[in-house]
Amino acid sequence: MPGYKFVKSSYSGGNAGQECVEVARNIPRTVAVRDSKRPDGPVIVLGPTAWDAFRAGLVRSSD
Repeated sequence: MPGYKFVKSSYSGGNAGQECVEVARNIPRTVAVRDSKRPDGPVIVLGPTAWDAFRAGLVRSSD
């Protein structure tokens, strides 16, 4: 796995055991996403356009 530097999503709760998403944006033109409870588990890697579409879908679904 490249040198991703994951940070917890600002939408994730601060309590242990909650469902949390971590995102790494330190690699140019790449956004990596993983489950914070499975740091050695699968990583989804997206390009900027796919990431923007994913985020737009989340905003629409929360309206």
